[in-house]
Amino acid sequence: MKLYGIKNCDTVKKARAWLTERGLSVPFHDFKSDGVTLTLIESWEKAVGWETLVNRKGTTWRKLSEDTKNAIIDATAANRLIIENPSLIKRPVLELGGRVHLGFSIEIYEELFKSV
Repeated sequence: MKLYGIKNCDTVKKARAWLTERGLSVPFHDFKSDGVTLTLIESWEKAVGWETLVNRKGTTWRKLSEDTKNAIIDATAANRLIIENPSLIKRPVLELGGRVHLGFSIEIYEELFKSV
């Protein structure tokens, strides 16, 4: 079990607070300070799909040029861009029980951690 994200991200803060409030100690990996590897990105992309992995609602996406955005047509292009801009990953990323979950909502986390 591991949580990935950016410590200053509001959604990541909510997920971490939810886990802490329930006494769940989940190791945290910060993309900004700890980095992210292509192998890790590819494993997430295979689990959830590159379209889901890329956060198109965030500031980082909005700052990209239209040419760069339009060039994201497949997993290879998406993964390459994510390596250059880890903030493009939808956050947080939770690895739990061999599965990958993106984002945070109380309802989903309650379900995920029901048997933990």
